[in-house]
Amino acid sequence: MRAAHARARHQADPRRVFTDPLASKVLHLEPGALPPPPDDPVARHNIRFVAARSRFAEDSLAAAVTAGTRQAVVLGAGLDTFAYRNPHAGLTVFEVDHPDTQEWKRQQMAAAGIALPPSLAFAPTDFERDTLAEALDAAGLDRTRPAFFIWLGVTPYLTRDAVLATLRCVAEHTAPVHVVFDYYVEPSPSMAPELRAAYEAATRRVAEFGEPWLSHFTPDGIADELRAMKLDDIEDFTGPELLARYLGEPAPGGDTDAVTDADAFSGHVLRAGRTTAR
Repeated sequence: MRAAHARARHQADPRRVFTDPLASKVLHLEPGALPPPPDDPVARHNIRFVAARSRFAEDSLAAAVTAGTRQAVVLGAGLDTFAYRNPHAGLTVFEVDHPDTQEWKRQQMAAAGIALPPSLAFAPTDFERDTLAEALDAAGLDRTRPAFFIWLGVTPYLTRDAVLATLRCVAEHTAPVHVVFDYYVEPSPSMAPELRAAYEAATRRVAEFGEPWLSHFTPDGIADELRAMKLDDIEDFTGPELLARYLGEPAPGGDTDAVTDADAFSGHVLRAGRTTAR
């Protein structure tokens, strides 16, 4: 819900980096009913980060489609809308999520008048208990053909073991494969006090919802894990770096300057893959 709200609110941002015309519809909200973009630079950064990570994932997928990929897997899909505005002819999209979440999403989509496209397949699974490979096989994923995985807004809520097990499942794809995912790093001792306060408040809030953050990684540590899995084509961006990629120079007043310490709070976005078959 938070990610969908962020994408919906971002549509009114004058420095929009990602377009999602379905974000407010899936929430059953009229665009005018959404709060205006926040004045607080950290909050504004985090909304833009949610939008930018989707932009990066979908741009990376588009490049893979150009190279011949015709299978996309959205892990922990939640209220992600890509499958319902998929612009790529011949691309099958597999949505992986908890069965209860998928049923709720179907209800949200039906109530919003958003049809399920024929290019969409559901693969219900629980990341902590079920075998992802079996769920994907049952949904019809072809392991002998290239695939692209998108995994956004999920890893912090899983244990480290569950995150690495999921990445190993991706890496075991026998054809060329890529994945885009985000992760958090531990807050540094030098983090600015206002950012640490925001981070700690967010930690408390998600814990109160029953969804605590369970895992953190370092850039070097996760890169080492991925290379050990033979996913050695790696790009890793901090939140500010990713926004700079799409926004260019910061606007007068310096959004980017205000959040250069915010990597741990907003997270990193990483693309990893293998361009050859196993």
